[in-house]
Amino acid sequence: MAQIIRLDEIAAARDRDRRQLRDRASLEGAVAVLKQNLAAAATQLCDAAPAEQGELITRIERLTALVRYGLRMMGDAGGGFDSDPAVHDGPR
Repeated sequence: MAQIIRLDEIAAARDRDRRQLRDRASLEGAVAVLKQNLAAAATQLCDAAPAEQGELITRIERLTALVRYGLRMMGDAGGGFDSDPAVHDGPR
C-alpha cells in the first residue's frame, strides 16, 4: 500500500514541476514582449514631438515597472535587463 501512495506522490510532484515549467515559459515570453515594447517606446521617444513625449515617458515607466516585476517573479533578483541590448543600447 505504501508503494501506491509513493507513486501518487511522485506523479503529483512531476505534474507540479511540469506546470511550473509551463508557467515560467509563459512568464519569460511575456517579459520578452514587454522588453520589445519598452525598446520600441524608447525609440519613439527619440523622434517624438514635445507634446507626445510625456505620454511616451509614462508608457516607458510603466513598461519598466512591468519588466522588473516579471523578472522578480522569475527569480532574477538583480532586475537585470540592463544587459539586454534590445532594451538598453546607449551608454550606461
